[in-house]
Amino acid sequence: MSLADLPLRIIPRQVLQARRPHRLLERHWIINRSGGWMIVVSGFFEPLFYLLSIRVGFGSLVGDITDGDRVISYAEFVAPALMAASAMNGAVFESTMNIFFQLKYDKVYDAALATPLTSGDVAIGEILYATFRGSLYSVAFLVTLVALGMAQSPWVVLAVPVCVLIALAFSAVGMATTTYMRSWADFEYVPSITLPMFLFSATFYPLSSYGDWGWVVQLSPLYHGVALVRGASFGEWSWAYPAHLAVLVAMLITGVAIASRRIERLLLP
Repeated sequence: MSLADLPLRIIPRQVLQARRPHRLLERHWIINRSGGWMIVVSGFFEPLFYLLSIRVGFGSLVGDITDGDRVISYAEFVAPALMAASAMNGAVFESTMNIFFQLKYDKVYDAALATPLTSGDVAIGEILYATFRGSLYSVAFLVTLVALGMAQSPWVVLAVPVCVLIALAFSAVGMATTTYMRSWADFEYVPSITLPMFLFSATFYPLSSYGDWGWVVQLSPLYHGVALVRGASFGEWSWAYPAHLAVLVAMLITGVAIASRRIERLLLP
């Protein structure tokens, strides 16, 4: 195998043949403009309520904490992590149950594949839409941080593209996982995975507080997103950031490859 053929081995042909994923985005736009936006927007409030409870009440009980060389208030420590978590939550919500309903009951993808759309178009289109939802939550979260005076650096704007990458990675993995779901009962496993990640990805406690178990925390994909968003929020750079980016990019590539192949296998005999 030559180096020129290597991308063809990594990227499945379903993705290379994708030409019209924007048609799925157009479909979602048409549906949501008749009132579906309320469902999309509602998912933003959970991390926002966490932030407000810490900012207004709980944070004053904790006081300042030490994170590396920084001494900051607890609310300022938690806020970037909640922004990363909002990107993950929005992407996971959209790429799991909503896609399962369209795949198994609404037969949206059967109809889509009866047109010139390919399985790659379907996978990329749905992943992009789930990414849009997660990114929308992150942007709204950033606006809230600025309004509350909790933005620590002008570099905090870099947290937005990081959150887009987080949403892409979790959307891709979420859709790939959904193609293996057999019934609604299987979705009980989703919060059993996402909730521990939300709570134990250095979200509410510095990594140093886990002691010898810190390596377990670093196995969480969300931990890498939190580290990047936190770094952007404080305008800091670390040589560890390329490794964090690599984890998210690997999730994205793996998720897209599996999702597109599974859609074809399930719907195109």
